[in-house]
Amino acid sequence: MKLSREEVQHIALLARLGLSEAEIEKFRIQLSDILEQFEILKQLDTTDLPPTAQSIVLQNVLRPDEAKASYPVKDIMDNAPQRESNCFKTRAVLE
Repeated sequence: MKLSREEVQHIALLARLGLSEAEIEKFRIQLSDILEQFEILKQLDTTDLPPTAQSIVLQNVLRPDEAKASYPVKDIMDNAPQRESNCFKTRAVLE
């Protein structure tokens, strides 16, 4: 599917983009190529594929939670620019 210059200008208007003439032509070609790729994908038979099918196996990349000892309060409070007891002291942000 080839996009016209006017269609690219309309898309740019919807996206609130100001494009030069060179950019309009560049994006017309690139967007047309993308739409042509979708036309190819539309030809694939997906009737036997469930809607949640994945092309790759999904696996969790997060590690399991582990309880660990916290840093000593003294080490943390040594970094506080101002403190009050065992708390960081900051300026009030609410009235």
